[in-house]
Amino acid sequence: MLTLNYVKQALINIKFRLKDMSPIASLPIPVKKALHKLGNDIRDARKRRRIPMALMAERSCISRVTLTKVEKGNPSVSLGIYASVLFVLGLTGRLSVLADANYDQIGRSLEEEHLPQRIHLPKDKL
Repeated sequence: MLTLNYVKQALINIKFRLKDMSPIASLPIPVKKALHKLGNDIRDARKRRRIPMALMAERSCISRVTLTKVEKGNPSVSLGIYASVLFVLGLTGRLSVLADANYDQIGRSLEEEHLPQRIHLPKDKL
């Protein structure tokens, strides 16, 4: 009986350790703030359209609990669910340009630093 209690306690300890190591806890503060703002914006957009939570959840094919998590900006909710909610609200237009190269000034400037000085054609093409 003593070993059974020991195993139970060990499993409980492992569970709490895994909970502390979740990637959600290690998100940078600006990311947490951005998700929180996104959730608030989604909630406000839903309310402006006068869509009840139950109907919004049904149209998005998610539960009301998940919709609540979305509206709180919970980082454990998948991007697909956020996209589904935005689609129901008619706000997916800018979703396709989130990481668009046209808006990635840092990436473009880094790329320009490594452009080749000369471009040589293969000899068989001459």
